[in-house]
Amino acid sequence: MIVKELFAESFTKQPHRNQTVKNILSNLESIDSEITTIAPEFPIDKINRVDLAILRLGVYEITIDKTQPKKVIIDEAVELAKELGGDTSASFINGALGKLVKDMENDPFD
Repeated sequence: MIVKELFAESFTKQPHRNQTVKNILSNLESIDSEITTIAPEFPIDKINRVDLAILRLGVYEITIDKTQPKKVIIDEAVELAKELGGDTSASFINGALGKLVKDMENDPFD
């Protein structure tokens, strides 16, 4: 599972078998920059690591991979947050990824 590998990576370097995880990690600087923009009140190092793994996957899929509709990506991320995260994880993930999509729609250069 991608989120599991990203979660483990937040503690220590992991051997990666999944290509998507490799792609996310190679784009981590731009992904984390997006997260900082869409959730400015939460520094990266203060975000729950499960939520951060889900956000990183969602931001990657929305901004780089672009193989699924944005609404589907957000819905899947919210479901992961409900399953794996805390009480406020789903609303946090939904709000952050929703802001990302809205910002992208308002950016004439995207």
